[in-house]
Amino acid sequence: MATKPRPSIAKSKRQIYVVEDHPVFCEGLIRLIKAEKDLMVCGKAGDGEKAFKEIPHLKPDLAVIDLGLPGKSGLELIKNVRSLKLAVKLLVVSMHDEAIYAQRVLRAGGDGYIMKEEDPAEIIHAIRDVLNGRIYVSEELLASGSLKLPTAKKASSLDKLTDSELQILESLGEGKSDVEIAQCSQVSADEIQAQCAQIQKKLELQSINALIRYAVCWVEDIAK
Repeated sequence: MATKPRPSIAKSKRQIYVVEDHPVFCEGLIRLIKAEKDLMVCGKAGDGEKAFKEIPHLKPDLAVIDLGLPGKSGLELIKNVRSLKLAVKLLVVSMHDEAIYAQRVLRAGGDGYIMKEEDPAEIIHAIRDVLNGRIYVSEELLASGSLKLPTAKKASSLDKLTDSELQILESLGEGKSDVEIAQCSQVSADEIQAQCAQIQKKLELQSINALIRYAVCWVEDIAK
């Protein structure tokens, strides 16, 4: 008598795609996910371009995305994936300050935001929350009320900035120089200076020094 084929164990697992350019954290995250009986990693990418090509074909249930990717940023990737009208959930796991970026991630189409420094068990909790249709952000962020920008004027000004410009503003507020920002962004210092001038213009500030003061105050205000 013919026997029915056994159902694939993999099909009963939720499929996770990992987008992370830091090899050590990427492998650690993959091991963490694989340790869960109902989760599996269906693919990985170290940059946004590869991820954007593979996600539509692999059709994961959820993509875990870092913001600081080479080339296409994590925020750009989220916007591009959402433009495809895919059912995939998108969770950001990043070293960037949640208070600064969570609102922007959710507005771009993300389903959650968690810091890399969180306990591994909490990262798994965030993955499950998002898979189950909930928005994930930290309880501290919700309690602080900082998920919404403080004033309409500030929100309007910051909304004028592109994703890369916002990251430069954050770096300026952390005291980084043009050269340091350029090294992290893998572009020239001249390009960073040009973008700073553009940010200054968009925020209607009178000088680069005024821009730096604005950036420092903004980062300090978010951190309170």
